[in-house]
Amino acid sequence: MAAHIGRRLRKGATSGAVVAAAVAALAASQAPEMIPPAADNAGGDHAIGAGDTASPSGDGSATGDSPYYTELPPLNTPNKPGASTNLPVITGPAEAGIPASVYSAYKRAELSIRSTDPACNLPWQLLAGIGKVESGQANGGRVDANGTTLSPILGPVLNGAGFANITDTDDGAFDGDKTHDRAVGPMQFIPSTWAMWGQDANSDGKKDPNNIYDAAQAAGLYLCANDRNLALKADLDRAILSYNRSTEYLNLVMSWVTYYQRGTHQIPDGTGALPVDRSDGGRGDRHRPTTPPPTVPTTPPPTQGTKTPKPSETGTGTAKPPTVPSKPPATAPVKPPTVPAAAKVARLAIVANEKLTTTTGSAFTGAPRVAALDVSGKPVAGVSIRFEITGSTDTRFAGGGTTATVTTGSTGLASSPALRAGEKTGSFTVRATVVGRTLDAADFAATVTERQADTLTRVAGDPLSATTGTSFAQQIQVKATDNGSLAPGVAVAAVIVTSKTDPKESTGGPSFKSADGTTVRTVTLRTGTDGLLTFESGALLAGDTAGTFYLQLTAPGGGTTFIDLTVTAPATSTPEPTPEPTPSDSGSPEATPSPSSSPSA
Repeated sequence: MAAHIGRRLRKGATSGAVVAAAVAALAASQAPEMIPPAADNAGGDHAIGAGDTASPSGDGSATGDSPYYTELPPLNTPNKPGASTNLPVITGPAEAGIPASVYSAYKRAELSIRSTDPACNLPWQLLAGIGKVESGQANGGRVDANGTTLSPILGPVLNGAGFANITDTDDGAFDGDKTHDRAVGPMQFIPSTWAMWGQDANSDGKKDPNNIYDAAQAAGLYLCANDRNLALKADLDRAILSYNRSTEYLNLVMSWVTYYQRGTHQIPDGTGALPVDRSDGGRGDRHRPTTPPPTVPTTPPPTQGTKTPKPSETGTGTAKPPTVPSKPPATAPVKPPTVPAAAKVARLAIVANEKLTTTTGSAFTGAPRVAALDVSGKPVAGVSIRFEITGSTDTRFAGGGTTATVTTGSTGLASSPALRAGEKTGSFTVRATVVGRTLDAADFAATVTERQADTLTRVAGDPLSATTGTSFAQQIQVKATDNGSLAPGVAVAAVIVTSKTDPKESTGGPSFKSADGTTVRTVTLRTGTDGLLTFESGALLAGDTAGTFYLQLTAPGGGTTFIDLTVTAPATSTPEPTPEPTPSDSGSPEATPSPSSSPSA
């Protein structure tokens, strides 16, 4: 009985009520852990079978809302409830079979995207459900060894006659139509969407929407956009509706996803079942381009000598009046979906690619600048361009960030904010990309060098001298200039040496006191905004070794000078001589000191 019901449903039932009944039947036969499509309007979902009285939210769609096949999965599922969904069945209903190349493309896309975006949780069955509804699994798997369809799969011309009205965006490059766009390939991307999301998944050097590997990879990335987590029902619904903005489409795709989750099997390429009914009321394969048959007259022309009978002579009585064709019902015009500006961009062109160079702590005189161009080389306005500083550097954009987003103007140009170097020297890159696209980036090389001074001169002062164990009491000031101008912010190396001709760091004598209390004989200091380098009184210790030493100062750019440092030993005091004893008046040979007198020094 189930098989008969399935045939009746597939034959022509496309209403929301029938979709609801089929999905409900599938849900009832699932394993307990399976979650059926929501029917309670939770999370903003439309109830199953509610129809499309209100358009789902979202701007544009991957397919331009082109027609799709409405065939429902059979009610007899591929395997029994509770069976493993990880192992494909070997035999089963014909509808459960997926052509080998198509199946491989879906699985490859799932593995690739799960490795690069694991948070999306993309199931390959979602790609299979969309591929079934959009093209009948690439027209039953009619693809060559590389996965490219044997003939182009094209949707109807999107000229507003019952469909969206989308004027040409690719100059016919993908769909062969230079007037209007058409959905292309087994996953039915319109050219503007393919221009943004197209992939080269089979590494043949081109992004081909008619290749099932390229198309499946692009579809997976498109469904995962906007940080969606497809394990969540609300995100899954939004992803499917972004492909085609129809609640009936959402329910139909989910019914196939659920069906494929029950199990499937591979079949040879080209042997897949072809769907028949489609959402616009047509039948047959809408994707294959056909040539209209020649017009055949319904009444044979009269032969020579044969009288054409009058209506009354036909024996039917009074002639019937000609049938007047009924006037087709008026339909509201379909507003064409808005094509994002980024989708029109074919490449980013570098404008004035001069090398960006500055010194530490200074602003760059130039800024990276790009032009967004379409396939014909015309500028595209309103495109978001992201500039990013990459590499080991402390250079920042105005405002202190390493990234900035700028929108192109009417001329298609965008310039990054001003760049300012930090104190770190070296090379880095400023990269420009189109937001939401995978186009080649535009890279700008940049370099930060040390500030320089070609001359160092000591400002007038006393000779520097100190005794051992003390410090130099005089203040030391040195002026740095470059090409005759004061040189602020220059890093100057100061080293205590013992020779001007062979300047090596001294092992004794004067030293600097570091912040941690230890003594060092080499420091690096930076000139102030006035170009002066100052050693305050007491900053330089004399040490314990007397002698002549030198303070050598060297700056990037060649500036150098020596300052003499003299260290002397402290003066020693001479003891006073002991006075000779004076003979006494008594004439005694030896004077006897008085008991009250103090000992002699």
